[in-house]
Amino acid sequence: MDGNGRWAASRGMPRALGHRQGVEAVRRTVRAAIELGIPYLTIYSFSSENWSRPPDEIEDLMGLMKRFIRRDLAEMHQAGVRITVIGEREHVDPELLALIDEAKELTAINTTLTLVIAFNYGSRGEIAKAARKLAVAVAEGRLAPADITVDAVGQALDTDGIPDPDLLVRTSGELRLSNFLLWQSAYTEFVFLDVNWPDFGRAELEQAIASFRARDRRFGGPTRRSTA
Repeated sequence: MDGNGRWAASRGMPRALGHRQGVEAVRRTVRAAIELGIPYLTIYSFSSENWSRPPDEIEDLMGLMKRFIRRDLAEMHQAGVRITVIGEREHVDPELLALIDEAKELTAINTTLTLVIAFNYGSRGEIAKAARKLAVAVAEGRLAPADITVDAVGQALDTDGIPDPDLLVRTSGELRLSNFLLWQSAYTEFVFLDVNWPDFGRAELEQAIASFRARDRRFGGPTRRSTA
């Protein structure tokens, strides 16, 4: 979800207002995903590298996350949204962690849409953590080195039980992954849009899906038509 700051700067507004409008785009996109029958939606809300931002911006982002959960949790629960969060818990405000845990517990059995929030997340760190987990299992005799397979690594990741993404959309025209779902995106289709995130909505989501559906997904094999 890229381009909040640029959206604000182009209008002579502070970055904080761009982030606030970005939250509105999240609301629109979640509603659109439900309407379109998308079963999983993952949003990259705060990366492990974002701690390098100015303290006042970090504080504002944390406050937005708290307000989003407090304001939208009941509506999302009523709509059948299951909320899960991937990423590290270190350095995160205990009050925010409590809200995250409350949201996960309240919505655990919902089935309409699984909303995966990547918060304090970095894919390299996630892969390293998975490697450590497997190494400990080998050291303790619970796992043989030969048993470290692709599936075993996948099960050690934060996204265990969540399907790999079919489609990854990045806004603002940037053409990089920025440490997002590196392992999981091995066969993901990418769509890069010039629109900044605060202007993203159902029309842009449908545009990305249309591009996805027009592609041939081969997975290393013969041509096959994309489905969504």
